[in-house]
Amino acid sequence: MRTHELEPIPGLPEEPPDGEEILWQGKPAWWSLTKRALHVRPVAAYFLIVAAWFATDALLQGGGVAAAVGYALNQLLIGAVAVGLLSALGRWMANTTLYTITNRRVVMRIGASLPMTVNLPFARVEEANYARHKDGTSDVTLRLFDTEKVRYLLFWPHARPWRVSHPEPAMRAIPDGEEAARVLAQALEAYRASEEDGSDSASAGEAGAAATAHARQMS
Repeated sequence: MRTHELEPIPGLPEEPPDGEEILWQGKPAWWSLTKRALHVRPVAAYFLIVAAWFATDALLQGGGVAAAVGYALNQLLIGAVAVGLLSALGRWMANTTLYTITNRRVVMRIGASLPMTVNLPFARVEEANYARHKDGTSDVTLRLFDTEKVRYLLFWPHARPWRVSHPEPAMRAIPDGEEAARVLAQALEAYRASEEDGSDSASAGEAGAAATAHARQMS
């Protein structure tokens, strides 16, 4: 039995606490994730170039057309196996991933062979960014506060590319990224507004208590 089949709610390791609501859930488009995270197109292009090189070299060495075709097919076969393996890995990664946005946090169920669930409370998130790709999918990245220490390899490929020193977890290659970004922006804004209201109320309460104590001392 797969680990995530034991989840009480898909994408969450346990029932959400009172007051927490699921606002959005989604997963990567497997081909877009494969292209961007596993770089399958450059790998395919590499083997095409190598096949052409071997065929050309065989012709220049006088090996004949048959030898040239044989060398080219050999490299193309190796390339097809590599591309197939990367594509299967990308599909596996996408199918085992589930992103969740609630009114309090972002939850990422990631990991193909070793599934894990990562909680990113809004209190740890400094800002969110949205990037749309030409194929219609989008990435929504989370920039954490500098005090938050996370490891790039823990999140890969669910992290903003090349941000290794200060990793940014990312919901990558999601088909409805614009909707996810909108929901996340609204949830973050509501959360911060409630935190500010709570801080103002606490400050007012402390000021009132101090004034009462001072008045008692004066009397």
